[in-house]
Amino acid sequence: MFSLRKLAALAMLAALCAPISALAASNKMMPASAGVTMQPSRFSGPGVYTGKPALQVTLSMIVAGGGPSNFSTVTLLKTLTGPKFDAEVGKLTKQYGKDKVANFLKVFDFVVADSLRIVKEKHVMLPSTPSPDPHDGRALAAALWSAGQTGNGFNVEVMLDRAVSHPIHEQVMSDIDKKFGIAADADYHAILTTAMNDLASVYGLKS
Repeated sequence: MFSLRKLAALAMLAALCAPISALAASNKMMPASAGVTMQPSRFSGPGVYTGKPALQVTLSMIVAGGGPSNFSTVTLLKTLTGPKFDAEVGKLTKQYGKDKVANFLKVFDFVVADSLRIVKEKHVMLPSTPSPDPHDGRALAAALWSAGQTGNGFNVEVMLDRAVSHPIHEQVMSDIDKKFGIAADADYHAILTTAMNDLASVYGLKS
């Protein structure tokens, strides 16, 4: 159970819009083309989402990572991967190197904290109930995978646009660049893309 203070903090994550319905805990895809234009994204090829964010999915991701006051990317990944956590970290480390994976975890933690800061400043609200169940790693992975669909495949920047809105995603990327550098920002997007593709393969989401 979250305290009222933590629930209030959760209500900070919405982005420039009223709450909307998110995915159920199924493999149904969001309308891939709705709000997506195939203009270049900064790090991930064509795909920019300018519609309303999937706020219940965002809330589920934050809760799965320990909540707004205690969010940890490691905790989120453990929820998403379940017993395959060590194998996935090992794969990413072999593919990208220990230092880049460590930086990825730091940047992801920063992304969540910075997003919370920005939406708090904007005095916006999140829905009170997460969806899918934040303790169901497969359902959450499916919802995030769906959030990244462009109609031409998965794009991690579309997933992030849908999580917090395109303007806030852009602002957070600028903040990453200032704190960690552009190379770390690019690595964050690349490793997150790989992790999402790995989850999609493990859970059979690509079909």
